[in-house]
Amino acid sequence: MSDSPKRILVLGVGNILYTDEGVGVRVVEHLQAGYSFSENVTLMDGGTLGTRLMGPILESDFLIVVDAVLGGDPPGAIYRLTGEDLRKSLAFKDSMHQTDLVDTLIYCGLVGNRPDAVVVGIEPEDYQSMAVELSPTLAKRVPDMAQVVLREIEQAGGAYTPSAA
Repeated sequence: MSDSPKRILVLGVGNILYTDEGVGVRVVEHLQAGYSFSENVTLMDGGTLGTRLMGPILESDFLIVVDAVLGGDPPGAIYRLTGEDLRKSLAFKDSMHQTDLVDTLIYCGLVGNRPDAVVVGIEPEDYQSMAVELSPTLAKRVPDMAQVVLREIEQAGGAYTPSAA
């Protein structure tokens, strides 16, 4: 392993047409608008791309997935999931996303690079209504989720600076 910094991929996933299911994409948009990141950090709107995300995932060492998570807590609760708990994330269930992200990670492992992964998730309030806006509960929590993601980036060896307003 070289001394080069870990390549960090922040992947916002979800379908923005279904209210809170798009929260991962909205958090990534918030981060892109508010911060600049070191060279080793990539932010990506993963939407519902499924296996098309294999390329970017294969090129990363550390994967941060931002998503809605059905964990059973009140709406707006923020989760940090690793290991087996990843399956609580909508992206890791056969959900509205085209393919299970766990399968995508398994395929990446089969072809030689399965990055460490963490999910920064939030309990949705409404992920069934067709609306491009988040529920008020989750809209208020986007900055908090962004802070959790920024901490993950920092702990993985990435850096960021707030953009000049």
